[in-house]
Amino acid sequence: MDKFFLVSFLGMLITAHGVVGNMIYDQMVMLEELENLDIEEEKEVELSPIPSWTSERGSKVLVNVDSFGAFGDGVSDDTQAFRNAWKIACSTEKSVFLVPEGRRYLVNATRFNGPCSDRLVIQIDGTIIAPDEPKNWDPKFPRIWLEFSKLTGALFQGGGVIDGSGSKWWASSCKKNKTNPCRGAPTALTIDSSSAIKVTGLTIQNSQQMNFVIGRSDSVRVSGVQVSAPEDSPNTDGIHISESTNVVLQDCKIGTGDDCISIVNASSNIKMKRIYCGPGHGVSIGSLGKDNSTGLVTKVVLDTAFLKETTNGLRIKTWQGGSGYVRGVRFQNVMMEDVSNPIIIDQFYCDSPKACQNQGGSGYVRGVRFQNVMMEDVSNPIIIDQFYCDSPKACQNQTAAVKISQILYRNISGTTKSAEAMKFACSDTVPCSNIVLSNVNLEKKDGTVETYCNSAEGFGYGIVHPSADCLSSHDKEYIFINEEEKAEVADSSRVDIVNTEL
Repeated sequence: MDKFFLVSFLGMLITAHGVVGNMIYDQMVMLEELENLDIEEEKEVELSPIPSWTSERGSKVLVNVDSFGAFGDGVSDDTQAFRNAWKIACSTEKSVFLVPEGRRYLVNATRFNGPCSDRLVIQIDGTIIAPDEPKNWDPKFPRIWLEFSKLTGALFQGGGVIDGSGSKWWASSCKKNKTNPCRGAPTALTIDSSSAIKVTGLTIQNSQQMNFVIGRSDSVRVSGVQVSAPEDSPNTDGIHISESTNVVLQDCKIGTGDDCISIVNASSNIKMKRIYCGPGHGVSIGSLGKDNSTGLVTKVVLDTAFLKETTNGLRIKTWQGGSGYVRGVRFQNVMMEDVSNPIIIDQFYCDSPKACQNQGGSGYVRGVRFQNVMMEDVSNPIIIDQFYCDSPKACQNQTAAVKISQILYRNISGTTKSAEAMKFACSDTVPCSNIVLSNVNLEKKDGTVETYCNSAEGFGYGIVHPSADCLSSHDKEYIFINEEEKAEVADSSRVDIVNTEL
């Protein structure tokens, strides 16, 4: 919109309508802020060609794990051969640490530490498998299997498989059987404290717990990676990003028993593009704030994704009692099919076998944009929930809560199984503000849809169906707006009716 025209138009409104004009002006200014909430675009990942030590004789130093005594039969322990090969590859410039194709290597928990010489390539063409018995796991490494740390400029590539052999770990989880003790389990692949890393073409599957973790790292590019685990495997996040900056994920296919992608504390400048997710728990920021900790996530973009048969879609989740903030987030160009909770901001996340205490919280979620999202046969399409309670006893309405503001839903359409298409259940003491709906059209195939509001303020423009007039109300009563009933009342009276949270 031409800014001169906009300013002139707003000036006339204020002159003509006084307070109403001022309110419209405030809304338009806030909307302009949301429109300008752009995150610097990352360039597409340019992947290096697979090094050829045959055509470039002498330019690469091949370090083959077989040359160090690896059997590759899937039964013999090849851990020491991998460690010995790593020492040579890491200390040799322009080396290729090779795991040959057509073989299966049994490797125990190992840290592959740097720093290493320049231009190291980790070429995984074969299959690396973990020991499958939790009782025999090395107690020195309770949370890792294959960890690569303190690397700079390394390239991980190949058509190989990293297989965590996690079935016995899942069976012993307290989430599978409440009589089991709750304990952590290893992550299949970890890249820690590293920079300028590229990962391409690998398959990571059946991890004991999380599949692939990027931690405390900067400038990591992941492309063409597949991650898989059964949908009932507990805590098997696909790609988990923690304390990392400038991370790009693109052209990845992920299906697990937990979040396809999870982004947690102290992470910023994260871009995801062309992502397939399902099964799993969707793409999540969080959980943040567990055990009253501080969680900070900024500048996150998901552009072009397809989610199918996931328990959540696009989600921001924080624990009660936590602090910090989430800001500068954009989810766009997303298609969802048979998804529960497609767009959800959950301020009362609880992932504990015991009931969580209702502790309130502090901090904020601000400047989040959901746009160009299509949904088919989903449940609970749009949710903000500050009243979630996963306890057999009623939870109290606490006075502290995470502040939610400047949330834009634009060009959201599709069909829902549930009558409640939009739910904005916000805290009485810390209401949600500046929630904007633009061109939202949600239909139920066999009935009407409705909007639920509590302590939520905002406005809509363009098509908004079901109506969300309750956003402009300060009434703290729980009010449902049923489109069919509203239409009947309006029709009979011929008077415009104004109806006074993930």
